[in-house]
Amino acid sequence: MTGDEFNASYALCQFLPGPNVVNLSVIFGGRIRGPLGSVVALIGLIGPPFIIVSAIGFIYARFGEIAALQRMLMGIAAAAAGLVLGTCAKMALPLFRDRLGLAPAMALLTFAAIGVMRWPLHWSLAVLVPLSIAVAWVRR
Repeated sequence: MTGDEFNASYALCQFLPGPNVVNLSVIFGGRIRGPLGSVVALIGLIGPPFIIVSAIGFIYARFGEIAALQRMLMGIAAAAAGLVLGTCAKMALPLFRDRLGLAPAMALLTFAAIGVMRWPLHWSLAVLVPLSIAVAWVRR
Protein backbone atom coordinates (compact mmCIF):
# COMPACT_ATOMS: atom_id res chain seq x y z
CA MET A 1 0.00 0.00 0.00
CA THR A 2 1.17 3.48 -0.73
CA GLY A 3 0.87 6.20 1.86
CA ASP A 4 -2.18 7.66 0.12
CA GLU A 5 -3.87 4.25 -0.08
CA PHE A 6 -3.20 3.67 3.61
CA ASN A 7 -4.60 7.08 4.55
CA ALA A 8 -7.72 6.50 2.45
CA SER A 9 -8.21 3.04 3.96
CA TYR A 10 -7.68 4.34 7.49
CA ALA A 11 -10.17 7.15 6.92
CA LEU A 12 -12.70 4.58 5.72
CA CYS A 13 -12.01 2.41 8.79
CA GLN A 14 -12.77 5.32 11.10
CA PHE A 15 -16.10 5.80 9.36
CA LEU A 16 -17.13 2.13 9.48
CA PRO A 17 -18.68 0.67 12.64
CA GLY A 18 -16.43 -1.39 14.85
CA PRO A 19 -12.83 -1.08 16.01
CA ASN A 20 -10.61 0.78 13.54
CA VAL A 21 -7.74 -1.69 13.77
CA VAL A 22 -10.01 -4.65 12.99
CA ASN A 23 -11.47 -2.86 9.98
CA LEU A 24 -7.98 -1.89 8.81
CA SER A 25 -6.70 -5.46 9.12
CA VAL A 26 -9.57 -6.74 6.97
CA ILE A 27 -8.96 -4.08 4.32
CA PHE A 28 -5.19 -4.62 4.40
CA GLY A 29 -5.53 -8.40 4.13
CA GLY A 30 -7.98 -7.95 1.28
CA ARG A 31 -5.54 -5.73 -0.60
CA ILE A 32 -2.77 -8.28 -0.21
CA ARG A 33 -4.61 -11.57 -0.95
CA GLY A 34 -8.29 -10.81 -1.54
CA PRO A 35 -11.06 -12.35 0.60
CA LEU A 36 -8.78 -15.09 1.96
CA GLY A 37 -6.27 -12.44 3.01
CA SER A 38 -9.03 -10.58 4.84
CA VAL A 39 -10.01 -13.71 6.75
CA VAL A 40 -6.39 -14.57 7.62
CA ALA A 41 -5.66 -10.99 8.75
CA LEU A 42 -8.78 -10.95 10.93
CA ILE A 43 -7.98 -14.33 12.49
CA GLY A 44 -4.37 -13.27 13.02
CA LEU A 45 -5.49 -10.14 14.85
CA ILE A 46 -8.23 -11.51 17.09
CA GLY A 47 -7.29 -15.21 17.27
CA PRO A 48 -4.35 -15.13 19.72
CA PRO A 49 -6.06 -12.85 22.28
CA PHE A 50 -9.19 -15.03 22.05
CA ILE A 51 -7.17 -18.17 22.75
CA ILE A 52 -5.28 -16.57 25.64
CA VAL A 53 -8.40 -15.17 27.32
CA SER A 54 -10.25 -18.47 26.82
CA ALA A 55 -7.35 -20.38 28.41
CA ILE A 56 -7.30 -17.99 31.36
CA GLY A 57 -11.07 -18.41 31.71
CA PHE A 58 -10.77 -22.20 31.77
CA ILE A 59 -7.97 -22.01 34.33
CA TYR A 60 -10.05 -19.67 36.49
CA ALA A 61 -13.08 -21.95 36.21
CA ARG A 62 -10.93 -24.85 37.43
CA PHE A 63 -8.89 -23.09 40.15
CA GLY A 64 -10.97 -19.95 40.89
CA GLU A 65 -11.98 -21.04 44.37
CA ILE A 66 -8.43 -21.14 45.70
CA ALA A 67 -8.09 -18.40 48.33
CA ALA A 68 -4.58 -17.38 47.23
CA LEU A 69 -5.79 -16.89 43.65
CA GLN A 70 -8.73 -14.78 44.82
CA ARG A 71 -6.39 -12.54 46.85
CA MET A 72 -4.05 -12.25 43.89
CA LEU A 73 -6.90 -11.24 41.59
CA MET A 74 -8.11 -8.65 44.13
CA GLY A 75 -4.62 -7.16 44.06
CA ILE A 76 -4.62 -7.11 40.27
CA ALA A 77 -8.06 -5.45 40.30
CA ALA A 78 -6.77 -2.78 42.69
CA ALA A 79 -3.76 -2.17 40.44
CA ALA A 80 -6.04 -1.90 37.38
CA ALA A 81 -8.28 0.58 39.20
CA GLY A 82 -5.20 2.61 40.12
CA LEU A 83 -4.04 2.63 36.50
CA VAL A 84 -7.46 3.81 35.33
CA LEU A 85 -7.53 6.58 37.95
CA GLY A 86 -3.99 7.62 37.06
CA THR A 87 -4.85 7.78 33.37
CA CYS A 88 -7.98 9.81 34.14
CA ALA A 89 -5.93 12.20 36.25
CA LYS A 90 -3.40 12.69 33.43
CA MET A 91 -6.18 13.27 30.93
CA ALA A 92 -7.97 15.73 33.23
CA LEU A 93 -4.84 17.73 34.12
CA PRO A 94 -5.19 20.17 31.20
CA LEU A 95 -8.80 20.83 32.24
CA PHE A 96 -7.79 21.87 35.74
CA ARG A 97 -4.96 24.22 34.75
CA ASP A 98 -7.63 26.88 34.26
CA ARG A 99 -8.49 26.95 37.98
CA LEU A 100 -12.04 28.31 37.95
CA GLY A 101 -12.90 27.68 34.33
CA LEU A 102 -15.87 26.02 32.75
CA ALA A 103 -14.27 22.65 32.08
CA PRO A 104 -13.32 21.85 35.71
CA ALA A 105 -16.71 23.01 36.93
CA MET A 106 -18.55 20.82 34.42
CA ALA A 107 -16.29 17.84 35.18
CA LEU A 108 -16.92 18.19 38.92
CA LEU A 109 -20.64 18.70 38.37
CA THR A 110 -20.80 15.56 36.21
CA PHE A 111 -18.85 13.58 38.81
CA ALA A 112 -21.14 14.81 41.58
CA ALA A 113 -24.30 14.01 39.64
CA ILE A 114 -23.29 10.51 38.53
CA GLY A 115 -20.70 9.40 41.08
CA VAL A 116 -21.96 10.95 44.30
CA MET A 117 -25.69 11.48 43.89
CA ARG A 118 -26.07 8.31 41.75
CA TRP A 119 -28.35 9.96 39.19
CA PRO A 120 -28.86 7.92 36.01
CA LEU A 121 -26.15 8.52 33.41
CA HIS A 122 -28.49 9.26 30.53
CA TRP A 123 -30.51 11.85 32.49
CA SER A 124 -27.40 13.51 33.89
CA LEU A 125 -25.79 13.81 30.48
CA ALA A 126 -29.06 14.89 28.88
CA VAL A 127 -28.99 17.92 31.18
CA LEU A 128 -25.24 18.57 31.51
CA VAL A 129 -24.22 18.30 27.84
CA PRO A 130 -26.63 20.98 26.58
CA LEU A 131 -25.81 23.10 29.64
CA SER A 132 -22.08 22.96 28.95
CA ILE A 133 -22.61 23.73 25.26
CA ALA A 134 -24.82 26.70 26.13
CA VAL A 135 -22.33 28.08 28.64
CA ALA A 136 -19.44 27.65 26.17
CA TRP A 137 -21.51 29.35 23.45
CA VAL A 138 -22.26 32.32 25.71
CA ARG A 139 -18.59 32.63 26.74
CA ARG A 140 -17.47 32.86 23.11
